[in-house]
Amino acid sequence: MTDLDPPSIPAVSLILVNYNAGPLLTEAVGAALASSVPVEVIVSDNGSRDDSLERLRQVHGGDARLRILENGANLGFAAANNRALPLARAERLLFLNPDCLVAPDTLERLIAILDTRPEVGMIGCLVCDPDGAEQVACRRAIPDPWIALRRLLHLDRLNPAGEGRRLDQRHQPLPTVPVEVEAISGSFMLTTRRALERVGPLDEGYFLHCEDLDWFVRFHEAGLKILFVPDVRVIHHKGACSTGDPLAVERHKHRGMVRFFRKHQVRRHSRAFGWLVVVGIWMHFGLKALSIRLGPRGRR
Repeated sequence: MTDLDPPSIPAVSLILVNYNAGPLLTEAVGAALASSVPVEVIVSDNGSRDDSLERLRQVHGGDARLRILENGANLGFAAANNRALPLARAERLLFLNPDCLVAPDTLERLIAILDTRPEVGMIGCLVCDPDGAEQVACRRAIPDPWIALRRLLHLDRLNPAGEGRRLDQRHQPLPTVPVEVEAISGSFMLTTRRALERVGPLDEGYFLHCEDLDWFVRFHEAGLKILFVPDVRVIHHKGACSTGDPLAVERHKHRGMVRFFRKHQVRRHSRAFGWLVVVGIWMHFGLKALSIRLGPRGRR
């Protein structure tokens, strides 16, 4: 067996969905392949039109631990991840964004926790900007209409101490030990096949955005905990696959919001309130679209 041969049983199968991620894809795959535990990497490509796959093959194409699945079209985030699942051989599965860089010991440290906590279905870690700042998504609450309204109207600024549930939890001190949270960053989701047998795969009714939130809710409903590990850090170059058409990204994001609300939350409210929430989501999209159309002038 050579250094480029895949291990017989990888400790972790990493799945990356690529859509025009450019050179970051090669960097992310290289970082993953340098892990201190045996891994395999599966890149599920959604019809990229840039040179990201060409770059990847030039640098890592000879590594048998890498497999590239070309979907031929943009299937969306959930569908592309699900299509790669049958190719994964490990019990542990990491769903990783192609602009997210892991350290050599990232997976080793996290699976040591995952393997000793059978009540935990998914683990996330401290996801940071390239400058080291904590990103808002890596420990957060599941959004509901009230959280969204407070965030939209910037009412959280009136409550700097952070009492009550809020999406952005960076005002709270970083915990010193792994803690249970409602939601982690969708850019880095470590789980197991055993958990997916209980929860199911990502919901392909979402194209882009909110499919991770949907998954977190379903993990909780299945009685599985989601853990945030604060002393393991990864770097996320946010939005590498979402730069081509900002209007389409916003459209998919708001469609995801509507689907998530109707699937998980509408039953808690009156029909009239549910209608108002959906109208509010699309009104917010209209304002976003107008800002995008106007360009820098509309964002002054």
